Amino acid sequence: MDLTAGELAPMLRAKKISPVELVRASLAQIERLNPRVQAFLTVTGERAMAAARQAEEEIRRGRYRGPLHGIPYAVKDIVATKGIRTTNGSRATAEWVPEYESTVTERLEAAGAILVGKLNLLEFAMGSGQRGLVAPARNPWSLAHSPSGSSSGSGAALAARMVPLTVGTDTGGSIRGPAKSCGVVGLKPTYGRVSRHGVTTLSWTLDHVGPMARTVADVAAMLAGMTGAKERKRQGDGVKGLRIGWVEGYLWEHVEPAVGAALRAAMEVLEGLGAVRVAVEIAHAEMATPALGVILGAESASVHEERLRESAGLLDPLVRERLEANSLYSAMDYIKALRVRTVLREEMRRVWGSCDAVLLPSGNPAPLLEQEVVETDLPPAVARPARPDTFNLANLTGIPALVLPCGFTAGPPVLPMGLQLWGRPNGEATLFRIGQAYQEATDWHKRRPAILG
Repeated sequence: MDLTAGELAPMLRAKKISPVELVRASLAQIERLNPRVQAFLTVTGERAMAAARQAEEEIRRGRYRGPLHGIPYAVKDIVATKGIRTTNGSRATAEWVPEYESTVTERLEAAGAILVGKLNLLEFAMGSGQRGLVAPARNPWSLAHSPSGSSSGSGAALAARMVPLTVGTDTGGSIRGPAKSCGVVGLKPTYGRVSRHGVTTLSWTLDHVGPMARTVADVAAMLAGMTGAKERKRQGDGVKGLRIGWVEGYLWEHVEPAVGAALRAAMEVLEGLGAVRVAVEIAHAEMATPALGVILGAESASVHEERLRESAGLLDPLVRERLEANSLYSAMDYIKALRVRTVLREEMRRVWGSCDAVLLPSGNPAPLLEQEVVETDLPPAVARPARPDTFNLANLTGIPALVLPCGFTAGPPVLPMGLQLWGRPNGEATLFRIGQAYQEATDWHKRRPAILG
């Protein structure tokens, strides 16, 4: 499964390989590595093989549906799949089998993609990763390290070459964190661009559903499938003349030197391809994380009010603690946070007057899993000092954000590093142009974890 979806699609269309062969290879890789990586909670082998045989017959008859036809994929187990267990990574919903299909899986399967299973996650997209339904997912680059969450299985399954495409969700960085930590590509689309029907809610106004893959081109094709739109090819446009904003200051605080060096080198690559660096400032960026915390907290407490009352004992203690604390936010707290959101949306409108995209950090390399769990479980009074979060502002304002690999640590262990790009609302095409140009000029996305052999 080393080939990307973009490499596999023309081979499928030309009948050089078959969907049946691909699904068998995917299931074999899952069987071989999942006991160590723990990326999958449910594997839908028989269903996937039946869908593969159907796809093979359709392609044989000339009924090729497009670049996703016959490609195996998997979804975060917070996305409803009709007739297939959807656990949310929680004992509270461990046996839930939806009677309906999410819009995103419905559209992907209409495009011909083949579901092979449901992926591990932090419980209800907010747990510690340690006390959920099963053991936490592990990072294929180093099993002692975290793949990051909450879409942990979505990132790990890609890095372990179990599937070429996955779906994640992002409320405060939960697609982009795993993309960075696992050395893959993840997109948080513009708010509302991808339907959230059938996706368990964490926060009504912050949740996003998005594609993950190993290349920007695959993410672009997947977004087209998830939205039901026709993919608009712009690979040849390059980045010449595009203005890329370069942010210094607050959003760079606590960035490790190796990560900073990798980001500066990435910017130089893009400049060498014709992009124009523009110095930008994002005023009040430090307000994004506390405002998002209030909105997410108040909305999640409302979402889970009945569950907290009736089945609190089945929840991860950390999830229960968070929900109980979140229920204490007042209407005044919530309204003040909404006002901050308005201020930051206006600030980003000002930023887009001077640039077409912004390049900024996506965080440091993956932490040790044990360290991450310990720090996550600390009560607020003794938790580590708050650090700048380069994900939250994009969720709060609804702008699209793309993360892709831009280097590796010296090791041991060798761990991926990632760059992040922000764009105008509905400006995903520009992010894809920049990301693809960078991937064509570098080979970071072609590196393989040692676990693959």
